[in-house]
Amino acid sequence: MEKMKVLAEWPYEPAKPRRGYTGKTLKVNVGEMTFEAKDVSEDMKEKFVGGRGFDLKLLWDSVKDTTKWNDPENEIVFSGGPLCGITQYPGTGKFYAAFISPLTEQTYDSNAGGHFGPLLKFAGWDALEVQGKAERDVILVIDSDEKKVHILESPFTDINAYSITKALYEYFGDPEDLNDRRHISIISAGKGAETTYWGCLNSSFWDTHRKDFRLKQAGRGGGGTVLRNKKIAAIVVKSHNLSGTANDPVDIDTITKIGHKLHKEIFTLDAKQCRMRTAGTPHLNEIMNEYHLLPTNNYKFGQHPEADKIHSKVYEKMFTQGIPDGCWYGCTLACAKAVDNFTLKTGPLKGKVVTVDGPEYETAAGMGSNVGVFDPEWTVEVNFYADHYGIDTISLGTGLAFVCECYELGYLTKEHTNGLELKFGNKDDILELVHRMGDGKDGFAKIVGLGVARMKDIFAEKFGAPREILEKIGMEGQGIEVSEYVPKESIAQWGGYFLTLKGPQHDEAWLIFMDRVNKQLPTFEDKAEALHYFPNFRLWFSLVGLCKLPWNDIEPADNATKYPPQEAAKVPEHVQNYVDIFNAVTGKKITKEDLILQSERVYNFQRVFQLRLGKGTRKYHKIPDRALGPVFPDEWEARAEYYDKELKEGGVDPQGLSTEEKIAKLNKIRREQWEKLVDTVYKRRGWDRNGIPTVETLRRLGIDYPEVVAVVEKHAKPEDQWKE
Repeated sequence: MEKMKVLAEWPYEPAKPRRGYTGKTLKVNVGEMTFEAKDVSEDMKEKFVGGRGFDLKLLWDSVKDTTKWNDPENEIVFSGGPLCGITQYPGTGKFYAAFISPLTEQTYDSNAGGHFGPLLKFAGWDALEVQGKAERDVILVIDSDEKKVHILESPFTDINAYSITKALYEYFGDPEDLNDRRHISIISAGKGAETTYWGCLNSSFWDTHRKDFRLKQAGRGGGGTVLRNKKIAAIVVKSHNLSGTANDPVDIDTITKIGHKLHKEIFTLDAKQCRMRTAGTPHLNEIMNEYHLLPTNNYKFGQHPEADKIHSKVYEKMFTQGIPDGCWYGCTLACAKAVDNFTLKTGPLKGKVVTVDGPEYETAAGMGSNVGVFDPEWTVEVNFYADHYGIDTISLGTGLAFVCECYELGYLTKEHTNGLELKFGNKDDILELVHRMGDGKDGFAKIVGLGVARMKDIFAEKFGAPREILEKIGMEGQGIEVSEYVPKESIAQWGGYFLTLKGPQHDEAWLIFMDRVNKQLPTFEDKAEALHYFPNFRLWFSLVGLCKLPWNDIEPADNATKYPPQEAAKVPEHVQNYVDIFNAVTGKKITKEDLILQSERVYNFQRVFQLRLGKGTRKYHKIPDRALGPVFPDEWEARAEYYDKELKEGGVDPQGLSTEEKIAKLNKIRREQWEKLVDTVYKRRGWDRNGIPTVETLRRLGIDYPEVVAVVEKHAKPEDQWKE
């Protein structure tokens, strides 16, 4: 390849990490071709910690109240956090990206593993802000070896993820030493990110065992769509400042000791617990099916007789075994499974032999049972092309499931779909639709790629579909598609999905087993407490650069017997691990309680941020009927005895009632439960009846900055305050 044209460059002296922080953030405007280094204040470390917290603070300072997702001042901000990049403890390679989302029109944050987060820090930066819009496709390069940041003119006509990532590794890598490429990481998206709102950010890492690159995804919210709207083809970071002590921790011995303890648990217990090292996250497939939680046919059902075709043992045979599959050094949980030597059967790369990352559980369920397909090889093919085109597989699966149900209900015809018969299970036409989304030329495919919320509008207005039914079966909240668990039988999980900051994704709270299976949350106050603790605890991972999976996908052998059930669900020994590691890296002396406080600050700051952008109130915490219970008679009849019992427990005798009457009465009961849950959760979080954090809450958390308080005071009303 000829040398790429330099459009702008900026020299810098890489700041070395000290106690987990470099103390510097980088802002690049690809439209104005400008560069700026900023200092990280002690207040920013104290109140926002790192990762998602840094992202949101930098984004807040750079956008206006009226900023839309496709405005030049919208940013994508990347940050790993103070623990990101340590190599002695599993799961420390995460970064978070924050931006105003095309789907939700409010802040969104999404995470990925790989090497980008650690290498960005080791290149000298605690965070990267990318702003502006380029006139033509560009590549942003942060090269700490050359001590320069470049904006290059992209020469690539194929900007799909696998193509451009391969080309950039060849361009920037050492041709004599393939494994030297581990010092390079690349962010890319794809053509599908341009033509849909479901664009994902692909984050690469060099797999020294396979001698090839792998891709992990910051999938949710449309970050890839924002990247391509800015005409950024890729972001490259390069740094040879890579070692086990590059974070310059205060107490490396403590980190090593705690890491050794967890490594031992993993090696000893994983095969008896979740089998992450052999099956990865698809170990969930059969568990979800057993408990009626596997989304099937657009969440109509939670179980299917053909589900054994996609059980983990099937995927385990497809995944290459015996290769260390961590996506960052030191992760012995090794859940980043891959299918090697897979021959593509369709699409623009038909016949090519590739390595496919995953599928993860969410993809196996979303592009499996939820669209009525029980063919794992087909799912692997979709997985590859979704990543290649830069499309989030969770939104894709839930969105296509909605399309399939609308087609089967007669709301869509082949005339609407440009010849495609989009029934559940019709895998050839479903995959053809994915290819059309990646191509961007088909009108119906473009409609689908706008997401379920906008499909509801278009299907009703242009195709005459009944709006009332679309609202009942469209599984989205705040504009984003539901991730792949059936929530209808757990009141707490209603909140875990639909009382979230940014829409129904499973990174805030997964409470189904605690609530429905183990009966550990009997009262609304218990559910509200869980919906306070777990979203805040899970958020903490995003502040420091950690993966959640080593927290509870491996547990100490005596965890369930050593603690009461509600406490055991927190995995207390692992929580203490995180406290100790944080202190050992940073030199601080936080406690378990401080960990929650750190998260609560950012949680409430982000809620106010949503309010600032015109969202963030109760009316945006909506839940569709299908998330609460059956919508159609066949859903009820599939578990008639179970639902009749539910009615009786709600004080209604099902005898003599038609199935439609039963559905209506159960929905009424559950709607009342939903409203009670909302009130109880809001009160526990320190929000008013309208879902707005009170000034007292901001003051208690120490985030009562004048500009934050001003937003709350502008929108809060006296009548929404709780009365004693």
